Amino acid sequence: MEKLISYPISIIYSLCFFLALVIFHPIQWFCFTVFGYKAHKNSVDLLQLTLMRCAHLLGTRFTFNNPHHIDGDQPLIIVANHQSLHDIYPITWYMRKHHPKFISKIELGKGIPSVSYNLRHGGAALIDRKNPRQSLPALMKFGEYIEANKRSAVIFPEGTRSKDGTPKPFQTKGLEILLKKIPSALVVPITINNSWKMLKYGKFPMGLGTHITFTVHKPLKVSTFVNKEKLLNSIESTIINNINN
Repeated sequence: MEKLISYPISIIYSLCFFLALVIFHPIQWFCFTVFGYKAHKNSVDLLQLTLMRCAHLLGTRFTFNNPHHIDGDQPLIIVANHQSLHDIYPITWYMRKHHPKFISKIELGKGIPSVSYNLRHGGAALIDRKNPRQSLPALMKFGEYIEANKRSAVIFPEGTRSKDGTPKPFQTKGLEILLKKIPSALVVPITINNSWKMLKYGKFPMGLGTHITFTVHKPLKVSTFVNKEKLLNSIESTIINNINN
């Protein structure tokens, strides 16, 4: 019954979601071209809030649990499990004061209103996963950018999304590069629960009444870990142990 009811609601949601991307594309262009980075970032932040409001049409709720005070004048490496595209815009909104920048597939850098423009102009890293000669230098340059500008790198070490919430083993090469290139960073582990339920029927229709939670764990200062393998293991176990399937 829920799936049947979801069809008309999902149509309305999809139209609103796509309309938001289309409307904010020229707004982003104008802000970036005329006023620069700060105005562009503000437009991107407002887009994320709009996308969350679109998700409310499906009965989706977002809870972001962050009991930690994290200063905004230092670079961060935000590490999270990955369950759906609905992980991305809430992190961007709730962590907005830290200027989160994502590592994304190079294919997403073109063809998607708003999203592609922001990836190309907002400081993200666009990588070709099949081409280490492109991806490794891109990650290094990205890490240097985050370190120099005191912004936040967001990485999903699982690589691909979990379709049922079950965590996949972390692929740590990219994270290792970030730890090396952003030595003054705080690592902020985040566990995401239930966002996969938005896509439990596939791409269409959408799941209804999903409560997506984000749990921010204790930040870890990179410079205090001489043994980076120990840090990597701590990040992975902290995130995975808090996933509730």
